[in-house]
Amino acid sequence: MNFTKFPRRGYLQGQTPIEPMKNLSKALGGEVNLFIKRDDLLPGTSGGNKTRKLDFCIADAMEKGADTIITCGAIQSNHCRLTASWAAKEGLECHLVLEERVKGSYKEDASGNNFLFELLGVKTKRVVEAGSDMMAEMEKTLAELKAAGKKPYIVPGGASNPIGALGYAACAEEMMDQLNTMGLAIDHVIVPSGSAGTHAGMVVGMTGTNAGIPVSGVNVSRPKGPQEESVYALAEKTAELLDVKGGVAREDVVCYDEYVGPGYSVPSDAMVEAVKLFAGEEAILLDPVYTGKVAAGLIDLVRKGVFAKGSNVLFLHTGGSPALYAYLDTFRA
Repeated sequence: MNFTKFPRRGYLQGQTPIEPMKNLSKALGGEVNLFIKRDDLLPGTSGGNKTRKLDFCIADAMEKGADTIITCGAIQSNHCRLTASWAAKEGLECHLVLEERVKGSYKEDASGNNFLFELLGVKTKRVVEAGSDMMAEMEKTLAELKAAGKKPYIVPGGASNPIGALGYAACAEEMMDQLNTMGLAIDHVIVPSGSAGTHAGMVVGMTGTNAGIPVSGVNVSRPKGPQEESVYALAEKTAELLDVKGGVAREDVVCYDEYVGPGYSVPSDAMVEAVKLFAGEEAILLDPVYTGKVAAGLIDLVRKGVFAKGSNVLFLHTGGSPALYAYLDTFRA
């Protein structure tokens, strides 16, 4: 795959580590060997996967002469935090549209990412009700900023468009380079599946490198059918952008939707257990919205014997730990 065709800002600082999780593997019975790729350690305020996507998206914005970035997400959005982070580094204005997906959950003085939006100098935050057309809402902000003489650029939620998904196609290539160097054969990769860019990019990257390693997404919001179609549609467009011969196979897009719990960003007992297990066994912090629920899925799949005895399974940690601090009551209950 040739990524030199696309502008990048150079936000990455080498490869993120792949580490064994020996304690967690033992705690879950020792029949499956768990590994983790630490994209929570990526650069940008408190790290996380969106840095890989924004490396391409903000480069595209700046090449087009933008001086202002507009994006959207939930009220504790890790994507919004990292967009604000890189906008600050680049001297760009940042404007956010936040979706209150759980009615009454937005608090102006909340901790977590909401507090970091302030520190990072976000110019405006506009909160809209659940189910709003977020692109239409961002276009309202775009029109207002253009009228004020700005040159705004919209980064979609999660930076999940073909340009952003390039970041995770490149991540798959990076990961295979590491595994080949380490001599580590991985049998399965588990990734978060939300706005679809990370999952789609990984599928494209695995196809493009001829890795032959299955990638499964654990959903954080949508049911299996709609989520798989969303991931596949984005993967096809990303593969086309990268000239991946033959595109991606529909059967390579697999999602598990049993771990969403009561709803997006709503805590579940399985999520709480997963966060506590990762912290207590491996000293790794997860977040309550994405990685905590994905880890809950990983743990349950191991317990159910979905992976063959002796399998090496890699968990892609996409970050998000600042959101933990907005959920203190959940963990202290």
